[in-house]
Amino acid sequence: MQSAEAKFNRSSLFLALRRYNSAIRDMEQTILLPSLLRDVPSEDVWDCDATEESCGDLYDSYLMLKALRNTIESGLISMDDHKAKKHVTLNKTLEPLLDTDPEAVFCFHLRGLFSVMSDLTKKSQSLTEKYMDIIGVAN
Repeated sequence: MQSAEAKFNRSSLFLALRRYNSAIRDMEQTILLPSLLRDVPSEDVWDCDATEESCGDLYDSYLMLKALRNTIESGLISMDDHKAKKHVTLNKTLEPLLDTDPEAVFCFHLRGLFSVMSDLTKKSQSLTEKYMDIIGVAN
């Protein structure tokens, strides 16, 4: 009998989402005291928005990763005003792409989604490892 992951192509969207969900579940089961992540600086460049916000701590990253998983599972997108303004600006710059071939647009967005899901999975695994270092547990 094949494993659940072996049934899907290595680059399938379903598998990427499953890996992310699994990494988040492991993160939640490992990080029993998320407050220990407060004030621990994040080393990831994409946590910083150079234009307005300072870098967040690992606790902010933890909350963001959980919120994204909830959004993926529920399908409901909630954005605050700041993020909504960014998305409106981004959509205006991408409008010329929407007039092109739908298949090309789909492939473009699918590649982007794979990239983001891979980055989020690595980030949740890294955060889990850092937490284990903080509490003194060897990996």
